[in-house]
Amino acid sequence: MPDRTTASSRGTAGVSAGTAGVSRRAVTRAAAATGLAALFGATATGTAGATTRRAATAPRVTRLGPRTLDVSLPSAALGRSAPVRLVLPSSFTTQPGRTYPVLYLLHGAHDDYTSWTRETDIVAFTEGRELIVAMPDAGPTGIPTAWRSGPDYETFQLTEVPALLARDYRASAVRVVAGVSTGGYGAMAHAARHPGTFAAAASYSGILDTTAPGVPSLMDAIVARENLAPLSLWGNPILNLLTWRDFNPRARAAGLRGTALYVSSGSGVVGGSGDWLPEALESALWPSAHAFTDTLTRLRVPVTTHYYAGGGHSWTYWKREFAASWPMLAGALGVAA
Repeated sequence: MPDRTTASSRGTAGVSAGTAGVSRRAVTRAAAATGLAALFGATATGTAGATTRRAATAPRVTRLGPRTLDVSLPSAALGRSAPVRLVLPSSFTTQPGRTYPVLYLLHGAHDDYTSWTRETDIVAFTEGRELIVAMPDAGPTGIPTAWRSGPDYETFQLTEVPALLARDYRASAVRVVAGVSTGGYGAMAHAARHPGTFAAAASYSGILDTTAPGVPSLMDAIVARENLAPLSLWGNPILNLLTWRDFNPRARAAGLRGTALYVSSGSGVVGGSGDWLPEALESALWPSAHAFTDTLTRLRVPVTTHYYAGGGHSWTYWKREFAASWPMLAGALGVAA
């Protein structure tokens, strides 16, 4: 039976698979292969250069549907324009004086900002719920952090995107964040490093203790797979340990006090179904998630957890976990569950 520890009631809201774009299997197997490469000692072959800062220009907007649009946002933090996909509230045009809370959804490694609309029915699910959904780019690795030698996705996601939403889309100051895989890392790292920014944070199969045994090699492999030098992320995990700790959700866990939290992870191969590639990657992240939530418990920071037997590093499980966490997220947003 799954192990559930809850600090709030659970609901039954759901999201279903999408049909457009890259298949779930392709994305899942690519991510799983990355994890296995790390387990067997993958090393980098590429390089990453410093980001060039450019002056901002006006965002470029592409409408994809009645409520969905892509905004290409000029970013000083990234030195280029970067995309964010938005799903606007149903009443956005009919209630021009209204402001709206924001649900930030973060993508995983080797995927992109389109993943939540491609893999789930988040557009239909939020119909009538009166919130903005923002899905910002985190680059090819999906690690939304301030890179040591490269872009600053933390500033892009936490400063530049919110400024856009407040200025052009009537976003309120009420925000929650959720993410899968490296996006799950981002959700907890953002909330921990910037206390009070988010009313709630949820991680589904996230990397939540970046200095746990084996995890630095996993992070290196994710970066190397995109032909980037691992040292461009946070430097050497030993020589630059203070930097690694500064961006580690577990090390910054005290900053999560007062934020509603949800963490889910599967045991992967142990109790799995035999789909060994995504299950092996899920197994690699299991101890990291437990170390993170154990730290929260020691600090007496409430967290809702769902640790389940088996499971793979894939949208099959992440959609289910988003549904389970939705009542908590909705409560923090002040919208209907």
